[in-house]
Amino acid sequence: MIVGRLAPVALAVLLAACGGGASSAPGGGGGALRVSGSTTVNPVAADAADVLRREGLRVTVDTQGGSAGGIVQLAAGQIEIAMSSKEVSEDDRKAHPSVDFVATEIGADAVGVVVRKEVFDGGVRSLTRDQLKAVFEGRVANWSELGGPDLPVFVYDKEPGRGTREVLDKYLYGKGGKAPPPPRSDNYAIVGGNEEARAKLLSTPGSVGPLSSAFVADRPELVAVAIEGVTPTSEHIRDGSYPMSRPLFLVTDGKPAGPAERFVDFVVSAPGQQLLTRHGYLTLAELG
Repeated sequence: MIVGRLAPVALAVLLAACGGGASSAPGGGGGALRVSGSTTVNPVAADAADVLRREGLRVTVDTQGGSAGGIVQLAAGQIEIAMSSKEVSEDDRKAHPSVDFVATEIGADAVGVVVRKEVFDGGVRSLTRDQLKAVFEGRVANWSELGGPDLPVFVYDKEPGRGTREVLDKYLYGKGGKAPPPPRSDNYAIVGGNEEARAKLLSTPGSVGPLSSAFVADRPELVAVAIEGVTPTSEHIRDGSYPMSRPLFLVTDGKPAGPAERFVDFVVSAPGQQLLTRHGYLTLAELG
């Protein structure tokens, strides 16, 4: 797993330290700043919002529709910053030609293929690309088929448009490739954000699903298996050997300005980058 976090007390000190010198103008001189999108980026953005509210910035953070939802909301003028755990695609730009998407990278994460601990302990510790395809296409009914325990496989896949889903599909089917239609199976379900996916995995024996590896930390019941023998550690994300790592972004329409610039600048600053560390993500400095 990705490691290295601030203790809750350390976060409180950080929040207090950044809270001085409050601005007299709510929202930094404009209306309330609206931020929405990726559930992966959300923990960092929510903590950044807590800090900046102490300085007088009016800001709301939401996770409507994941990365794709954030990009659509930004294009519609409903928000000022979209949180995204995927790059803005050419399809996004073609769909919204009047929008000048500017993506500011804030750090990096890995998508883990997460299983229950009993599956990992039973022998499923690494999966190949072909094995993953078989699992997510519903062609593996029992973990014993992959050298694991005698347990039915239950797949929780992410809904299309989620950054986590796109990273998995890109690895399995190549850039521009698409996954086949969902299998008709009682042991397959589509979920939304990371929190929902984690809750389903925790509650279902034999389950598997793609999940931001940072969401597995401190959850001993869940394990991210190796992919082709490579685990989603900070080192393997940094050196590029783990195949499902991804950058994290704050996306604006044009160069960030006003309250949006203030928010983005804070997240990429030294205090803001500590929030990425707290949530198990790699900082810009760690990425080099």
